[in-house]
Amino acid sequence: MNYDLFAIIGPTAVGKTKLAVALAADLNGEIISADSRQLYRGMDLGSGKDLEEYVYKGKQIPYHLIDILDAGEKYDLFRFQQDCFEVFRQIKSRGNQAVLCGGTGMYIQAALNREKLLEVPENLALRSELDNYSQQELNNYLINLNPTQHNKTDLNDRERTLRAIEIEVYTQQYSDQKEVSPIKNYRIFGIQMPREELRNRIKTRLKERLKAGMIEEVEQLVANGVSHQQLQYYGLEYKFISLYLQNKLSNDEMFDALLQAIRRFAKKQMTWYRRMEKQGFKIDWIDAKLPLEEKLKFILSLCAE
Repeated sequence: MNYDLFAIIGPTAVGKTKLAVALAADLNGEIISADSRQLYRGMDLGSGKDLEEYVYKGKQIPYHLIDILDAGEKYDLFRFQQDCFEVFRQIKSRGNQAVLCGGTGMYIQAALNREKLLEVPENLALRSELDNYSQQELNNYLINLNPTQHNKTDLNDRERTLRAIEIEVYTQQYSDQKEVSPIKNYRIFGIQMPREELRNRIKTRLKERLKAGMIEEVEQLVANGVSHQQLQYYGLEYKFISLYLQNKLSNDEMFDALLQAIRRFAKKQMTWYRRMEKQGFKIDWIDAKLPLEEKLKFILSLCAE
């Protein structure tokens, strides 16, 4: 078993954290989170941190890139990759096994890419040139630059679209300056669940988290100075509960809209992973219904080959 890093991926609500923690416990490992919202302090129930799951058979498993920012702070893909690689180096320097765990496709791919992302400065001249473009014109500009690699959410927000264009233009201009990733070899395991079972699991978990105080969590974020605009940016739970708190949705409307949004998100996650496979990433899929010990045994047996 000679892998720099194991990655545990899958759609929301399939039990990625439990498996990653069990694997880390068995291999004297530490977990690197690849979740874009678990970075933020105070965003616990909505992001599904489940920090109590980082204890396995009485052993606390170290984790990284969770609770490192205040809600509202800016963070981008380049910074995530930098932080991920630095944490990876620290884990290896301690002689421990790195285990990546999360469901944010862009983060997972940035962690596993062979090349480092470039640090892209703001391009004021380009922004000035694009100042009078409509949102649709900006979308077309971005798609023409790179039809396949951009994040579709970049097409919905003007600032994100402009930033995505800056990154594409800069990357194409300076692609020969990319450095090599410190992660030389890895193995990816994905957890999957039949569609209808996953839909039911998402509904059950949403009810549990609302009962546990997810609305109160968002109220506290607002009380701490996080704007409703910022909450909308974080999407899903934070977006729809924000709308509810502003009396733009009733409780029932909020629940139904949020449930459908999470189900769509899970579908998009699987689409991302399938695209990764087409791009050459090998993913060994595991049935979510298997007992935890069976999942762990499956991983260890494959890695012993």
